[in-house]
Amino acid sequence: MASPAQCFYCFETLASSYDNEEPPSLAAIEESWWHFNQAKSDKAAISGGNDNLENNNEGINVEQPPNTKRPSISRLQEQGTSSDSSSVSTTPSTLSIHSSQSVLSNTTNVTIPGESPGYQRSKLSNQPYPLFVTWDLISRHGHKSLRGCIGTFEAQELSKGLKNYALISALEDTRFSPIPSSQIPSLSCSLTLLSDFEPCEDAMDWELGVHGLRISFIHRSRRYGATYLPDVAVEQGWTKEETVESLMRKAGWDSSVARRLLKGSSGNPWDEVSDFKATRYQGLKASATYGEWQEWRQWVQADKSRIELLQL
Repeated sequence: MASPAQCFYCFETLASSYDNEEPPSLAAIEESWWHFNQAKSDKAAISGGNDNLENNNEGINVEQPPNTKRPSISRLQEQGTSSDSSSVSTTPSTLSIHSSQSVLSNTTNVTIPGESPGYQRSKLSNQPYPLFVTWDLISRHGHKSLRGCIGTFEAQELSKGLKNYALISALEDTRFSPIPSSQIPSLSCSLTLLSDFEPCEDAMDWELGVHGLRISFIHRSRRYGATYLPDVAVEQGWTKEETVESLMRKAGWDSSVARRLLKGSSGNPWDEVSDFKATRYQGLKASATYGEWQEWRQWVQADKSRIELLQL
């Protein structure tokens, strides 16, 4: 499962690269993020309990769920979220986790699996996935613009794959200049873990908003290929036909020919090439802004034991 902790790892990797340093391990960040969420949940539970007590004192009956236990004060004190860090968040907190079937946002409760942090850390770090890392610039008005996106269809051990492609997408995407360290406070990081690859029967055998699409075809004795992640077509407002046409242009197909074929009587452009193949796939997506990364970072810096955890 994709998680914001993996996006934090990408931020740590990029930031460390400017100083020629090694980032904390993905496993340590995932475990730290687990504790961070537990601390936030505990704080919310205490706050909710106090609100209910105030309501009862005012004569308002508030039905409590049976067998509800509030966490101890000492535990909360150990996991406090205050910080002396001078880091400043420049983007709003809009933490979100997306998949093809569900959306979690900062208005919903994030459910942490009922497994030990150590087990989660090991499982998430070692399971291989094909993956893509995307960097976006967020303007002061919240406008998002692509800054780099590169990935691989070869399954990667996450700790190694995320580290490699966090840097490749930030520094080696030939469509853009390398991201300088000065732009980090304006960045948002998204990653997509790819799964459920299936061959399409034809160019339209996939579903908008659910599937990513990978195509290949031969034209004039040369093979072309390109892919779009599951959220691209929906974000652009494209139909399936427009998506495939755009993919063909992205791969190198003559766009003027493609448009003429789509509007004329000659048929669809994918019918005019040889050996057209399409593969659909799904993606687990997670995103995090610079501000969210810094919120977690400040929580870590507020306690020596949390800092030591990242050094494991």
